[in-house]
Amino acid sequence: MSSPSKRREMDLMKLMMSDYKVEMINDGMQEFYVEFNGPKESLYHGGVWKIRVELPDAYPYKSPSIGFVNKIYHPNVDEMSGSVCLDVINQNWSPMFDLVNVFEVFLPQLLLYPNASDPLNGEAAALLMRDGTAYDQRVKEYCEKYAKPEDIGAIPEEKSSDEELSEEDYNSDDDDLVAGKADP
Repeated sequence: MSSPSKRREMDLMKLMMSDYKVEMINDGMQEFYVEFNGPKESLYHGGVWKIRVELPDAYPYKSPSIGFVNKIYHPNVDEMSGSVCLDVINQNWSPMFDLVNVFEVFLPQLLLYPNASDPLNGEAAALLMRDGTAYDQRVKEYCEKYAKPEDIGAIPEEKSSDEELSEEDYNSDDDDLVAGKADP
């Protein structure tokens, strides 16, 4: 086994051992999803995102590609593609960093300290600079609409077919679809 693939395997195991829910997309350990919770001190607290990670063949010498699967309102995340604009991942990556750094340091810092001067979402950047209160409200609306823990739950592909709904979930008036089942 070559050194980059051994490192990729070690970093992935370290991420899983750090209690992140990881779902493999393929067998080669190069593409996977990670469940990511908004940092406690941030507007994103309480939100949960599914992050797609792609590791290049040259990882760890080349940075991972990171993208939000469910929508997030943030100046440095493209709303349509979920791509992340983060210097430490894009330009300043070092083989000293690993996947745990991405999820415990880099993404939390991105959400805590948005950079409106280098936006991927120009509307979010303009709103942040023009009206901080309205920006905060929009972030919270997106969290409520697109990043509810019960919507991400276990990453959908991992749910077992015999998973049971509580009667409360099944009869919920505010959500017509819970775990993909319609309320009769």
